[in-house]
Amino acid sequence: MKRRAFLGCLAGGFLAAPLAAQAQRKVYTVGTLGIGAPETTGHDWWEPFVESMRELNYVVGRNLILKRRTAAGREERLAGLARDLVEAKVDVIVTTGTRETRAAKEATASIPIVMTIVPDPVGLGLVSSLARPGGNVTGLTSLVPGLRQKYVELLKELAPSASRFAVIATSGNLGPGVLTELEAAAKRLGLGLSILPVRGPDEFDAALIQARKAGAAGVIAPADNITLEHRRAFVGVVQKHRVPAIYWAREYVVDGGLMTYSANLSDLRRRAATFVDRIFKGARPEDLPIEQPTEFELIINLKAAKALGLTIPPSLLQRADQVIE
Repeated sequence: MKRRAFLGCLAGGFLAAPLAAQAQRKVYTVGTLGIGAPETTGHDWWEPFVESMRELNYVVGRNLILKRRTAAGREERLAGLARDLVEAKVDVIVTTGTRETRAAKEATASIPIVMTIVPDPVGLGLVSSLARPGGNVTGLTSLVPGLRQKYVELLKELAPSASRFAVIATSGNLGPGVLTELEAAAKRLGLGLSILPVRGPDEFDAALIQARKAGAAGVIAPADNITLEHRRAFVGVVQKHRVPAIYWAREYVVDGGLMTYSANLSDLRRRAATFVDRIFKGARPEDLPIEQPTEFELIINLKAAKALGLTIPPSLLQRADQVIE
């Protein structure tokens, strides 16, 4: 090899090494946006996501910066918090539910947004379709077709003599998709449904009073961030009125609720990390299909059943993934 060529290769090698090291040292910034609530204090909602990011070799303090924003239960703060993340020039915004995702989308049309538990992203206008989201929003939905009918079927199995159930959630989460499934399942089982929208925890008790007056022998709590954020208050009111209830997430049952059949929300948060990783590696959110839950769990709280004077059918207990004594 000629000396000039050799020196050129040598110089190229010296230049390439710092560039490669620089690429390896690239630090990414992820913003998380959740509405949060005083009741969730002490519970790290994002830990499954952070752990999954760590498994993908994104480590906080080394090559990952997390900018966490939570509205502490106050929806009116979401817009400002979303703008704050945009101004911080984060690489990706990861959101929890519908309102957080909408706030992020309204704040930016360019920064990728990865949602985790939005129940109906197409119906809510956040994406064009599950297969081709378009725009800057992708991620995961918390529901699959047919999941809501299970709420009716399982609650009827628990309360076989019931002729009416109440459905309680905020009005924004009682859309046509939710009600169509619930009403179809109720009709098939000869049940009536009382649809009772609430705006916040101050209306929980009034909704239960109305449900009891209407003759509801059980409560269905479909996907809804308000009842989730204030689940201890909601579960407490349901228990006070002594009606069995089925909830859309395990957190209710862990905090004293009777029963849930739901997607594993921790799994959805873990899977959000794979979307972030793909975006960091060059994928565009508009081309990343929305993913649905793959893990579901039936959980029954026997302590709550005892407080209600209920005997859980053995067939239901046998199918439970977890029984809380």
